[in-house]
Amino acid sequence: MATIASKLDEVSGRIARACDAAGRPVSSVTLLAVSKTFSADAVLEAMSAGQTRFGENYVQEALDKMAALAAAREQLEWHLIGPLQSNKTRVVAEHFDWVHSVDRLKIAQRLSEQRGAHLPALQVCLQVNISGEASKSGLAPAEVEPVARAVAALPRLRLRGLMAIPEGGGDLDSQRRPHRALRDLLDRLNAAGLALDTLSIGMTADLEAAVLEGATIVRVGTAIFGGRSTAV
Repeated sequence: MATIASKLDEVSGRIARACDAAGRPVSSVTLLAVSKTFSADAVLEAMSAGQTRFGENYVQEALDKMAALAAAREQLEWHLIGPLQSNKTRVVAEHFDWVHSVDRLKIAQRLSEQRGAHLPALQVCLQVNISGEASKSGLAPAEVEPVARAVAALPRLRLRGLMAIPEGGGDLDSQRRPHRALRDLLDRLNAAGLALDTLSIGMTADLEAAVLEGATIVRVGTAIFGGRSTAV
C-alpha cells in the first residue's frame, strides 16, 4: 500500500511534468494538500514528508486538527477552501492563514474586522463560479471586479487572486477551457490596476490542465490521502 509520502512524490512529479510542458518553473506552483475528512495523524504523516500547506473545507473539523497539532503551528499553513458562513468568520479570521472561498463582500468585511491586529494579514481569494453551475458557490465573472476592488481596500486582508472549482470531466482540452477563462479574468483585473498573483485552480483529476493555464496553487486531496475518510 502506497504511503502518503510516496503519493506526495507522485503528485510532485505530475506537477513538475506539467510545469515542464507549460514552460514554467516548478517553483511557480504550490501544492496544497486537501486534508478534509482525514485525521490529524494523516496531516502529521504528510508533514513528516515535507508538506506544510493544508486545505480544509469544514471549519470545526479544521479547528480540531489545529488544536491537535498546536505544537507544530508555526510550521503549518492552514487554508480554508470550503464555504464560509457569516457566523464562522470570527474563528476563521483568528485561526487560518488563507481563505480561498470569499464569495461576497460581506464575508470579506467581517474577516477584516475580526482579524487580530497582532496577526499578519489574512490572505484571501475570491471564489468565482467560472462554469456557471447553479449548484456551486462563487461570484459570477461579471461581478468580480467591483468586489475585488472593495476587498483589496480592506485592512487586515490581502487580496491575492481568484479561486474556482470548474465543472469536472472531459479531456485535457475541455478541462483547460474554464481554467483559461479564470486566468483571463485575473489578467483583466490586473490590467485594470489590481495587483493579483494567485490562481487557485486544479485538483487531483485536472491539475495538469490547471498548471498549463497558469495555476499557482493546486488543491490535491485524493491523490495524496486516498478516498475520503470519515475520521477527523
